[in-house]
Amino acid sequence: MLQSFTALDFETATGKRSSICQVGLIRVVNGEIKHKVDLLVQPPGNEYSWYNINIHNITPQMTRRSPTFDKVWPIIEPFITGQDIVAHSIGFDASCIKKALEYYEIEIPQFRRRCTYKIFGHSLDVCCGIHGIPLNHHNALSDALACAELFKIHLKSEKEGVQL
Repeated sequence: MLQSFTALDFETATGKRSSICQVGLIRVVNGEIKHKVDLLVQPPGNEYSWYNINIHNITPQMTRRSPTFDKVWPIIEPFITGQDIVAHSIGFDASCIKKALEYYEIEIPQFRRRCTYKIFGHSLDVCCGIHGIPLNHHNALSDALACAELFKIHLKSEKEGVQL
């Protein structure tokens, strides 16, 4: 049974998926959180849309001295390549990885996708409310941690044969 996985979340500066401005990553090994990564990332050109700033409150001033995604990738790549990746709406987060790596002309790795939205069928804030999980929504680390906790609940229910 799956006991090790990486939960992650990205915040973007604009509508472009390559415009990652924050990475939140939680590595779970044998059911226990072993690593937390929380990084601000300078998006291409350090350009932001007001719409996105209003969602996550990350501004160009906060990321103007942050590393670009190509510099962050070596830090997070070992937690992604060949791993089970869990996100709430994995299509978005997997697309962010793909588009950011394409932008920097870096090879796109293989990984297995798991989606807590598909498992639970509700938004992240609703799922966290139902299961009593703390959430500072649209903070990438908080979202990744909440996603990890939800996936652990899912794995436990699978093991016990309980339907969520």
